[in-house]
Amino acid sequence: MNTVANALLTTKAVHIKPDPNEFFTWTSGKRSPIYCDNRTLISYPHYRELITQSFCQLIKEKYKSVELIAGTATAGIPWASWIASELNLPMVYIRSKPKGHGLKSAIEGQSQEGQKTLIVEDLISTGKSSIEAFEHAKSAKLDVLAVLSIFNYGFSLAKENFESYSLKNGSLCNLSELLEYARESSILNEKEVQTVLSWANEYR
Repeated sequence: MNTVANALLTTKAVHIKPDPNEFFTWTSGKRSPIYCDNRTLISYPHYRELITQSFCQLIKEKYKSVELIAGTATAGIPWASWIASELNLPMVYIRSKPKGHGLKSAIEGQSQEGQKTLIVEDLISTGKSSIEAFEHAKSAKLDVLAVLSIFNYGFSLAKENFESYSLKNGSLCNLSELLEYARESSILNEKEVQTVLSWANEYR
């Protein structure tokens, strides 16, 4: 069983409405059969721990050299905090833009030049916010290993954005895996799965 997909659907962190008449409207104006709000997960201790441990396992397997965990404001902050605590690593968080007063910092917390850093997001759609965080980290002369997220829509635009910056990324669950779990669990039937896939292919 895909435990992360189960967590996302059980907590309704991800909503799926395959009926075109009930599609969600994103901030961009795009109509979508799927809406993701991973902030919901922080209210469930069991799933919160599951997600945190899944991140830590991924990091131990692929990014053993990491020295700093950086959460994106605001949704990445709690996950970065729990991961950093579990791995006994320092943590910072990255604003979408520098403060307009004081030190005008984009990164809050203490970091050192050259620290091997993982950026933690809750969601990757187009990759825009990840790239912004990456640029702030590079400005602080951090060595960014990758961007990690709970969920990734798998859009080609995100892939292109990451590739253009030679930036690695990893996710605990993507749209294809989520739909496969929904099909196997009879949450969605085959027609509904295909409706979502068709939408995703058009978006890609």
